[in-house]
Amino acid sequence: MNEVAKTKSNREIYQQKLNKVVEYVHNHLDEKIEIKTLAELSHFSPYHFHRITRALLGEPIGAYISRIRLETAAKMIRYSELSIEEISYHVGYETPSSLTKAFRQHFGTTPSNYRKNKKINFKTTVRMETTLNIKKPKINTLEDKDCIYLTLKGAYEKLDYPAAWTTLWQVVKEQKLFTAGIEHLGQAFDDPNVTEENQIRYDACLVVHKEAKPSGNVGTKVLKGGKFAIFHYQGSYSNLGAVYDYIFNTWLMESDHELRDEPVREKYLNNPEKTAEDKLKTEIYIPIQ
Repeated sequence: MNEVAKTKSNREIYQQKLNKVVEYVHNHLDEKIEIKTLAELSHFSPYHFHRITRALLGEPIGAYISRIRLETAAKMIRYSELSIEEISYHVGYETPSSLTKAFRQHFGTTPSNYRKNKKINFKTTVRMETTLNIKKPKINTLEDKDCIYLTLKGAYEKLDYPAAWTTLWQVVKEQKLFTAGIEHLGQAFDDPNVTEENQIRYDACLVVHKEAKPSGNVGTKVLKGGKFAIFHYQGSYSNLGAVYDYIFNTWLMESDHELRDEPVREKYLNNPEKTAEDKLKTEIYIPIQ
């Protein structure tokens, strides 16, 4: 960190960056707001943009934009004389019917009904909370690691992980790559709260210690080394989302560490086909500077 950054907490630094995003959203509600534009404006790493903004906002950035459009529409309905059609365009909806549908889903009533009955009180949006008890991470510097990998696409809970590992181990067998110390690692590149299911990407990786060659859908790459905060988690893989929420909502904001522009990775320490869910052990590697 530079000297100025050292005098501020991570939460302050990230909050100042988020303020630029929030200001842009509020000033461009009548336009199509591109997430890519917001990520560039924030100067957050593209690998961590969604998790950091969700940590600070208490909800995914897409949900925040939708909520602000609707809450702005509600204020305009209540306090202005603009028609529902005009308000629709002001908050970024292409048609009044689109606003009406979203408004009803969010508030439980229509814009026209709300205009007629302004005594309706809307509930406050509940912020996301994470209650997992996770120990402090170890801070280690790792070397580069060679691996073979297979890319999977789809919702994380629906991916065929056993088939992926079987395919990778078949390459190990065919190319005679077996040695001691082969590691099972995963790289989850996308946040399922914001990325379309069919676009979510995950790489199943086997760290190998002999030279490997690409084979069919299996590729080779280097997992870059560097400094990592390593969290140890024991329990079902289905709770990993909550673990990540804790890491980015609580630990990162209270720590003195900055994220590096690298994806997170997971190391699986036992075989899920032979281990009870509550005994599964996972190491989560958060790249830091």
